[in-house]
Amino acid sequence: MILDSFKLTGKNALVTGSSRGLGAAIALALAEAGANVALHGSQEAPNADSVAATGVRHVELVADLRYPGRCPELIAQTVAALGSIDILVNNAGIIRRAPAVDFSEADWDEVLAADLTSVFRLSQSAGRHMLAQGSGKIVNIASLLSFQGGVRVPSYAAAKGGVAQLTKALANEWAERGVQVNAIAPGYMDTDNTEALRNDPVRSRQILERIPAARWGAPEDVAGAVVFLASPASNYINGHILAVDGGWLGR
Repeated sequence: MILDSFKLTGKNALVTGSSRGLGAAIALALAEAGANVALHGSQEAPNADSVAATGVRHVELVADLRYPGRCPELIAQTVAALGSIDILVNNAGIIRRAPAVDFSEADWDEVLAADLTSVFRLSQSAGRHMLAQGSGKIVNIASLLSFQGGVRVPSYAAAKGGVAQLTKALANEWAERGVQVNAIAPGYMDTDNTEALRNDPVRSRQILERIPAARWGAPEDVAGAVVFLASPASNYINGHILAVDGGWLGR
């Protein structure tokens, strides 16, 4: 049956940045599909009640991914707690807004560390396990700014452009060894990252006028796409950047 290829029963997943927003919705969706889930927070352990209610095994982990050395530790903790890592969702990230001419070196370095370097280090560490077992799924959370430049977010745009290219680079190396690496580029989502835009009546109106779906996206809109890319149903998809944007890029 085709629906069986979307099941994740017995798979072990790590979702970074799963305290709230996209990450929380993704973690719950993977659990509902049958995967055991390691939830991650940068400063404190995520609330795991909704995941626990599905009956899967879970673990709550804390690591500040701005420090690259924490990435292999997080993978090791996941493997120790769940027994393996079959699915990695690189969702954690931060954003800083300022005009490019005023953008601080500290903000540039922080965003690149959290949004790009951590994606590579986590993928590298998880990839070693996945390549050894001959299977695995890595889903990176990219952005519309993987394709566009954005406004007043130079480090975020640079990082998300890098995530898209890194996704393709890893897929080129690992696809023939049973590891699929893909990415999702969410559109304008109702999350903490877009609060400033949603509270700006002019920018909010401009954004909504361009979205054919005529609404901001919800975290649940991304969750189904992640389950697909994490499941056997996507075994022949490699290095793809899937836009979940309400039609923004086609406008």
